[in-house]
Amino acid sequence: MSSRLIEVFLPDTETKQVEALLSQHQDVEAWYEAISQQQLLIRIFVGISEAEAIVDQFAEKFDGVSGFRLLLLEVEAALPNPEAAEDESLTQQLALDIEEELDPRTARINREEIYDRVAESANISWTQLAMVVLSTEIAAIGILKDNQAVVIGAMVIAPLLKPNMALAVATTLGDFTFALKTVRTGLVGLSMALALSITVGVVVHVSLESAEISSRLQASWSDGMLAFAAGVAGAIALTTEERSSLVGVMVSVALLPPLVVLGLLLGEGYWSAAFGAALLVVTNLICLNLAAITTFLVQGLRPRQPQDVPKAKKLTVTAYSIWLLLLGALVGVGLVAKFHQVSFF
Repeated sequence: MSSRLIEVFLPDTETKQVEALLSQHQDVEAWYEAISQQQLLIRIFVGISEAEAIVDQFAEKFDGVSGFRLLLLEVEAALPNPEAAEDESLTQQLALDIEEELDPRTARINREEIYDRVAESANISWTQLAMVVLSTEIAAIGILKDNQAVVIGAMVIAPLLKPNMALAVATTLGDFTFALKTVRTGLVGLSMALALSITVGVVVHVSLESAEISSRLQASWSDGMLAFAAGVAGAIALTTEERSSLVGVMVSVALLPPLVVLGLLLGEGYWSAAFGAALLVVTNLICLNLAAITTFLVQGLRPRQPQDVPKAKKLTVTAYSIWLLLLGALVGVGLVAKFHQVSFF
């Protein structure tokens, strides 16, 4: 089981309050160190499943106390093994470990760690924009040359994972301001990729016979399933310690190539085919966000303050409604297109 080290700075007059708080938690080790005449440092060694509760209690109790500061640190290794319990048999310990590891609510990392991982994605930086430009350019070359390996290379560097995951985190936690920032950042990235693709399509001839293009001219249920799976994988990677760049590639599969194909077709003037590609892009965006929000809810990601829970529920229900309405509208467009024998779905 992964562990965390919590370092808390408080006035030494709060020692008894800290001891009372920590007495509510089992399997917690704490060390107290006086770092000045009136300042106390408490180091708390705790399993990842209990870290969030302890952080929330400290924040709630001492947030207004002068000199309060809390640091949450990841523990790479510790000796002796914190999982070895002396008062339980090996079988009992293994059973408890399996039960805890299979619980999606205890397997995820602390709420503050999740928020910190996506916080930077709400800000537009030159590095992010440069990666958007480079990945779009590489993807366009790969698609025009019908070279799948080059397209995969573009997806490796495409910075499309965090804005979508950040939006889902903001929605689940009820942070409307942060949600607006992530939407702005995501739209800037998507708009840049689309504009650059359109420019390439104007300059270079685009053939509809290319396999990389023809496979992205319509949206189907399998594309939605792919995007949903990518969204779940991205959410799990964000909220656990199973982080991998391959997850970013999965999300890029659902976003970057269809978006570049859409731009190329618009630049060349293939309006009907571009409409089918646009439906695919929107379908993938919807399924990605629905999957991420659903995963966060299953993992029990909630606001720290109880008074913020109703606002978070309202924002989550609103987001769900919007995404589902858009998805329903796309299905309706697909049915109408099929009725008129236009193959978009």
